Amino acid sequence: MKYTLYLFFFLSMSMDAQEFAEASLIEKTELDADVFVSTNNFNNTFYVLENVLFKHSSETKGIDIGYNNFQLGNITSINTFNPLKINVFYKDFNTVIVLDNRLAEIFKIDFNTLSDYKNVSHVATGSDNTLWIFNENTQQLELFDYKSNSTRAKTLPIKSTVLDLKSNYNNCWILTEKALYVYDYFGNLLKKMKNQGYTSIEIDNENIIFKKDNALFYLKKDSETIIPISLPNLLINQFHVTNETLYIYNKETLHKYQLKIN
Repeated sequence: MKYTLYLFFFLSMSMDAQEFAEASLIEKTELDADVFVSTNNFNNTFYVLENVLFKHSSETKGIDIGYNNFQLGNITSINTFNPLKINVFYKDFNTVIVLDNRLAEIFKIDFNTLSDYKNVSHVATGSDNTLWIFNENTQQLELFDYKSNSTRAKTLPIKSTVLDLKSNYNNCWILTEKALYVYDYFGNLLKKMKNQGYTSIEIDNENIIFKKDNALFYLKKDSETIIPISLPNLLINQFHVTNETLYIYNKETLHKYQLKIN
């Protein structure tokens, strides 16, 4: 009987270890970019080449439109969650440029000029005219209204190095060296979980994809179990997920996968 229990235990462990998310290759596309940013539901691809943000679209008949602002230094991050209000963050100048869907400037936020000075390290999109920003001076995550120059919400101080920041219109996810925090629109902490060595995240319908070393992992919304995504041996320079479609860029080719959760 004891041996039967041992056998059942090891078989159960083996089944748990084999749980994973499948990724089926859909297509590959050659892409000359320094950084791949995202591909959206309208099949628009955003990428950076020589510090210029480009948008590739079938509507432009093969001519990619671009945006540059070299006087602000190197681009730190780009958020395309809202395609009508794309955020380009220049950390060296503590400035965010908001672009429309044609990559034309519609707003500039210079945090250096605010009476309530903010030293910003990470930026993500909020709803309406807001940005989620991490203020290094106060170590707080803030929901900042850039039209009224006011803070709508802020969290308690986060005493750990911030690695990544992502958001949708309702929630914000902040990955630090110690933990992942999830906040609602009012700055209330919804969830906290220990960081097991992950360095970046992507959000897809509130499901989370983590990157650790050269591997990706999946956490389904309302679940506590993080499972690996089964992928071929592929260098992951950048990745993006939208509607269970996973994009991976390896400095030469953009790979498009369909995710399937077992």
